Amino acid sequence: MILSPETIAFLVAAASMAGCIDAMAGGGGLITLPALMAAGIPPVQAVATNKLQSCFGTFGACVAYARRGHMDLKSYKGPVIAAFIGSVGGAWLLQRVDPSILAGLMPALLVAMAAYFTFSPKLGDADRHARIGIAGLSGLIGVIGFYDGFFGPGAGAFYTTIFLALGGLSILRATAQTKAANFASNIAGLLTMLAGGHVIWIAGLAMACGSIVGGQIGSHLAMRFGSRLIKPLLVLMSLALTAKMLIDPKNPIHLYLFS
Repeated sequence: MILSPETIAFLVAAASMAGCIDAMAGGGGLITLPALMAAGIPPVQAVATNKLQSCFGTFGACVAYARRGHMDLKSYKGPVIAAFIGSVGGAWLLQRVDPSILAGLMPALLVAMAAYFTFSPKLGDADRHARIGIAGLSGLIGVIGFYDGFFGPGAGAFYTTIFLALGGLSILRATAQTKAANFASNIAGLLTMLAGGHVIWIAGLAMACGSIVGGQIGSHLAMRFGSRLIKPLLVLMSLALTAKMLIDPKNPIHLYLFS
């Protein structure tokens, strides 16, 4: 598929913005996937290409968080592995069924997340008591990994919610662990879709450059401002993107979900 220079520039700009938001709060795919589909890329190819560009951004954010000591891969390797395995299953299934089956649940889930972040008084910069063990946490992260491989947008915000609400992590550490899980599910989904030949390399690699830059900016902003920035952004992103999907009939995601 041949894309014009103007279209490539549009996709790079979208990836930069998404990478910044994704590093802080997750949900960057809700910007890049509509952008890819607006460029005329078919749904499955759009999901596959989105995985390629997102891998670079999430890896860059992982490095930034790890260097500052906010990521604990030793303690949370179970959820990361579960995200990888779940994503392989989701990406395999994506190539065989209609993704709108699962994507139709997104508006309700986003509203629920916004309500949780708005009304929970305990979200802050200190860890809390975990409500479930690593095994239970890994199971839930694996389910989101499956969703990420199957469709993807909003997966980062879902990961963060689980690490916060059930894992007991501080909002900054939850965001850091989210990047590790998100990278694992992105790379798993990408590898699975590469086998099916669905990736558009020019678009994906160009967007990767923007995603890396945005991811570095977003991760440093998150580490500097912590919950003061991340919590409001999670609420705003959840509500704004839900409204965008449900209200605007011309939005590519709306058409993908409800056509």
